Amino acid sequence: MGRIFFHVDMDAFYAAVEQSDQPELQGKPVIIGARPGSRGVVSACSYEARVYGVHSAMPISEAYRRCPHGVFLPGRMGRYQEVSREIMRIFEDFSPDIQQISIDEAFLDMTGTERLFGPPVEAAKKLKSRVRHETGLVISVGIAANKLLAKLASDYNKPDGLYMVNEEKKLDFIDSLKLKDLWGIGKKTIARLEELGITDPPSLRAIDRASLIRLFGNAGGDFLYRLVRGEDPGILPKDTKSRSLSGEVTFERDTSDSEVIRQVILDLSHQVMFRMIDQKLQSSTVFIKVRYSDFSTFSVQKKLRHPIYSAEEINQTAYTLLRSRWTGGREIRLVGVGVSGVLSAGQEPRQQELFSDPQDRKKKVEKAVHRLRAKGNRIDKASLLDAVPEVKKREEKRFSGPAPEDP
Repeated sequence: MGRIFFHVDMDAFYAAVEQSDQPELQGKPVIIGARPGSRGVVSACSYEARVYGVHSAMPISEAYRRCPHGVFLPGRMGRYQEVSREIMRIFEDFSPDIQQISIDEAFLDMTGTERLFGPPVEAAKKLKSRVRHETGLVISVGIAANKLLAKLASDYNKPDGLYMVNEEKKLDFIDSLKLKDLWGIGKKTIARLEELGITDPPSLRAIDRASLIRLFGNAGGDFLYRLVRGEDPGILPKDTKSRSLSGEVTFERDTSDSEVIRQVILDLSHQVMFRMIDQKLQSSTVFIKVRYSDFSTFSVQKKLRHPIYSAEEINQTAYTLLRSRWTGGREIRLVGVGVSGVLSAGQEPRQQELFSDPQDRKKKVEKAVHRLRAKGNRIDKASLLDAVPEVKKREEKRFSGPAPEDP
């Protein structure tokens, strides 16, 4: 037997954790991200909410319009990270080679593990059973000889799915899917394909590479050619020896709405910073990755002069990097934000005489934000003053004179 990959997806993860922790939410449309009336976007939602057309990266106002009776929650990143770590530890008992690509998604290289866990499907059943027994959550597992097919397979029978794509039948599997089910193909691409009379995978596979490149450009044409043949197009995350932390969002619909894109970058920045603090890591390099509707992709980074200690610093740097390459005209399919060159905290050299005092204060404030977000608390100035004694003392000293009179 050749290579065997599992793609494991924790179904509707944030919402599932909330429903597991609060049984009264079972069966209800749960929407994670922000309260109605705010300018945030949906971070995640339960399958019950998806029935109403709610999806991740949707503006909260639109989610409320579609599902006003939904349960809107601000999210508890600390709790989600805790459950994610617990599940990843279970994965480590099944495979020596795990590639975590987000808080709720990972690839497991299961090549050569048959003697330990049996055939791939049996191993996947054992993995699913253990995750459910130890966490109360369900996962979907896709099995295939490459990562692309494994990812497609994990989506096949969600939620709580299990599907294996045999190499000799991979084209039959792909042909059983609709164009919209093929990973990476958005609505605009589908509309253009349909204009050309291409309505399903077999008709797309009938088009030669040169014609696809002429119609969709080098990146888009090559992507479609390889995708419909079950070949990994090489745009899934790869293992890297230079450690990085990142998160990304693929929009349900390609967008050029700068407010939506900016809010997604902010949310991703907080997720990355949360993981850095949680894992006691440090970096001074921020990067952003953008994929346009035509599949062309760019990634650009910036190395700062000091270690990063705030999500806002990641957010501002990432957004500046975006605007250096994107002027608002082209529609965007995917946005990713991350930090690279990650080290254990304390390893990276610091210019103590220049940065120690302000950076230490920034670090303490960010850790306070981390603790408050972990509990799902609303963050305001008063909560920060209580959470950071040094800052509170400084603020009290500044305002230690007579109290101002009410206007």
